[in-house]
Amino acid sequence: MGISEGLESLELNKKNKIVANHQTYIWLLDGYVKSGSFPDSKKLHGKILKSGFGGDHDICTRLIDAYAAAGDLEGAVQVFDDMLYKSVSSWNKLMLAFSGKKLTTQVLGLYTQMLAENVNPDESTFAYILRAKVDFQYVRQVHGKAIRYGFGTCTVVCNPLVDLYTKNGFLDTAKNVFNGIHMKDNVSWVAMISGFSQSGQEIEAILLFCEMHKSGIFPTPYVFSSVISACTKIQLFKLGEQLHTLVYKWGLSSETFVCNAFVTLYSRSGNLMMAEQIFRNMQRKDGVSYNSLISGLAQRGFSQRSLQLYEAMQLDHLKPDCVTIASLLSACASVNSLYKGRQLHSYAIKAGMTSDIIIEGSLLDLYVKCSDVKTAHKFFLMTQTENVVLWNVMLVAYGQMGDLAESLRLYSQMQIEGMCPNQYTYPSILRTCTLVGALDLGEQIHTQVLKTGFQPNVYVCSVLIDMYAKHGRLDTALRILKRLSEKDVVSWTAMIAGYAQHDMYAEALKLFEEMQDHGIQSDNIGFSSAISACAGIKAVNQGRQIHAQSITCGYSLDLSIGNALVSLYARCGRKEDAYLAFNKIDEKDNITWNGLISGFSQSGHCEEALQVFSLMNKSGLEVNMFTYGSAVSAAANTANIKQGMQIHSRIIKTGYSAETEASNVLITLYAKCGSLDDARREFLDLPEKNEVSWNAMITGYSQHGRGTEALELFEEMKRLGYMPNYVTYVSVLSACSHVGLVDEGLNYFKAMSEEHNLEPKPEHYVCVVDILGRSGFLGRAMKFIEAMPIEPDAMAWRTLLSACTAHKNIEIGEFAARHLLELEPDDSATYVLLSNMYAVSGKWDYRDHTRQLMKNRGVKKEPGRSWIEVKNSVHAFFVGDRLHPLAGKIYEHLDDLNRRATAVGYIQDRSSLWNDIEQGQKDPTTYIHSEKLAITFGLLSLPDTIPLRVMKNLRVCNDCHNWIKCVSKVTNRSIIVRDSYRFHHFEDGGCSCKDHW
Repeated sequence: MGISEGLESLELNKKNKIVANHQTYIWLLDGYVKSGSFPDSKKLHGKILKSGFGGDHDICTRLIDAYAAAGDLEGAVQVFDDMLYKSVSSWNKLMLAFSGKKLTTQVLGLYTQMLAENVNPDESTFAYILRAKVDFQYVRQVHGKAIRYGFGTCTVVCNPLVDLYTKNGFLDTAKNVFNGIHMKDNVSWVAMISGFSQSGQEIEAILLFCEMHKSGIFPTPYVFSSVISACTKIQLFKLGEQLHTLVYKWGLSSETFVCNAFVTLYSRSGNLMMAEQIFRNMQRKDGVSYNSLISGLAQRGFSQRSLQLYEAMQLDHLKPDCVTIASLLSACASVNSLYKGRQLHSYAIKAGMTSDIIIEGSLLDLYVKCSDVKTAHKFFLMTQTENVVLWNVMLVAYGQMGDLAESLRLYSQMQIEGMCPNQYTYPSILRTCTLVGALDLGEQIHTQVLKTGFQPNVYVCSVLIDMYAKHGRLDTALRILKRLSEKDVVSWTAMIAGYAQHDMYAEALKLFEEMQDHGIQSDNIGFSSAISACAGIKAVNQGRQIHAQSITCGYSLDLSIGNALVSLYARCGRKEDAYLAFNKIDEKDNITWNGLISGFSQSGHCEEALQVFSLMNKSGLEVNMFTYGSAVSAAANTANIKQGMQIHSRIIKTGYSAETEASNVLITLYAKCGSLDDARREFLDLPEKNEVSWNAMITGYSQHGRGTEALELFEEMKRLGYMPNYVTYVSVLSACSHVGLVDEGLNYFKAMSEEHNLEPKPEHYVCVVDILGRSGFLGRAMKFIEAMPIEPDAMAWRTLLSACTAHKNIEIGEFAARHLLELEPDDSATYVLLSNMYAVSGKWDYRDHTRQLMKNRGVKKEPGRSWIEVKNSVHAFFVGDRLHPLAGKIYEHLDDLNRRATAVGYIQDRSSLWNDIEQGQKDPTTYIHSEKLAITFGLLSLPDTIPLRVMKNLRVCNDCHNWIKCVSKVTNRSIIVRDSYRFHHFEDGGCSCKDHW
């Protein structure tokens, strides 16, 4: 029967003289409370008063409920005030009514009045007060009263206490209250578990859940939501997946709270397929559901999918919150979708979200990442929030553009407006200083870092270390690293990378080991830098070990490590390993290809490098300046001028010809290919020369025996204000050596340290030994070696031995050979030089003994080999080679050349032959050196107008040198020979080296 029917029945009973009693009114009032029929409640109240039940306690408490349910608190208070006897139950009823309306002051007022009227509160009283969200300052007082009245362990009192203490950060107090509850229910466990989870004590939340599970308490959806969130926060994803099974078991897998938590869990763990599956199967999705998945997709780089999900969210008539909009803006920024980002900006303006600090940051980040710095700056000026993050984003924006002036202006303005820089401000401006090479300004910022107390900050220090390391201030960077108290992998990695970038490979590897000794787990950059250092010193086995460590640490598919491995194996000449590492990389980039090309070029596999360069062009990947530089170097090392010129054409087409670096490698190319005029033309056409440009040209002159031009260019370089470096002085000293300028060479060596503060390196000492030795000052050369402040290396003794061979000085030669054999007992060059020295001196027995010693020790002489390019094909020849298809014609023409050369004065130097058997050989063609065969083939195959260009892997011997001079005269041909030491330009019976080589 309904309420209206009840009133009608009451009227009917009255007509029939049936009087309503106490129970009738209670029954009717209970019905009104359930139905919320307020007008009928008032009517009934009137009838109650007329019937004389206005003072009935039970009826009055029901009336309070009725008025409270209808929202008429004044009516409820009126009934309460008219009550003759107010029990604790009636006080609680009114408190509950005020508590439901969040009228905290009135609840506390009733509680105070209740105590004043000597009414003892019960457990419900304290529960209603605590649930009224009273100020926390009163919670302890209420808690104390509850204990005093004996309710300190009561469940209904303790549950809200646990909730209030945890939310206000008093976890220990909350735990004590929780532990004191005699009869814990679901609410008790939920309050404590969620309190731990929300307060950053995720482990405690998980352990408490396990305890709850063991106790047999049935978990609520909110408990699972809290525990799953705890697992997500501390990345215990496997445990979260196990909880998923438990959720299915308890039949809670359809609960929205739980599903939302699982969507977040799987999104953060990277299992987006599972996250989307849960999302699709949800019976009721809310804003949190969409927000969790959108954020997860955006953070994992699935920007397009997150934007599609936003459209579905709109179709479900759900409005995104600030977090959702921020995630979507990040997605737009990552895919450079400025148009979609602007739409979201418009929505944020309409929804009144633009003042939100997260939205402001995301919007600014969007415009910066989409390179719309103008709009970014305009929006930045419009922001109302004094937010240092926004200033930092703008500093990053101008830093990415390399606009140091604007970055500095913004940094200064920030301080003028009283905005205090934070730990991210300094790195933003410091990175810009690093990018544009403004070390002086970076040092000034460092001073401010010290003044403002950010020196101990790990993030700031890592950027400072990176700045100083990249600019070669490695000592300063190391001091900052050593002062760090926190174990920060980024700082150590920056230092290791700095050493590797400045070719201090041993120091890089030592620091890498030290980092591991400190218990710091390397990241992918640290591993790749260490492997790169191994490549620098060709420590292939150590590189393999570091690679194995990187795999153990989960970096098996990391691109930077893969690229470093490619470079390691290629630079160490491990072609198969290099290709294997190369092929394992799915998404190859420029660095991958460049590592293979430059590595092969540096390890002497230049033809392989050029083949890879050709494949890279066919792959469609954009070739950059570093690629061209490596390819040109490979062409230069093989003297392949034709392919080098083709690469030069590509450089021009792609617009890199304006780059100074491009011209520098081209100067080297043409110089190494014997085309000194082209090298000089490239040098003269270069609008902005640097030290490398001058060094390349000076080196070119030096290698071609143009010592005078080399020294003149060196003097001009100094006059124009360019500072010579170590490479410059190697070229200058070599130039002096090749043209016999002894005094000038010694003066330049002295000026190196006295005028330019450059400490000579081993190669400079070798040059001085060569200067003295070539000119016959063998005694001075030996004394110079013995007086060197550093330990003489094999090259110094080998240079002296070579000079002794040329000048037939057996005594000093044997002295040099002894030292050389101690340093490099397996090097064939030592035995060959010593043997040749005995041969030219006529000491045949000693020569034979040297050869036998070489044989006994298992040392094999590197075979002489010469190359010449004819009609786009490279033809290689060995000593006495008869494998060439035109061998018959070559040897026939060679006989004719010998006769003609002899007619103009050529006399065979038989001391250049290896032994007596060679000298008495009936078929002397067996021991004809490779360059003679290459030149003969060139004369047969190339037009008279084309100069012959021959490359040899060993130093040209005296006999071949004299023969080529005579051949150039009788054939009237220009012949250019590049041996392992230098270039020889033969023309009209003479050589550019003037027989001083």
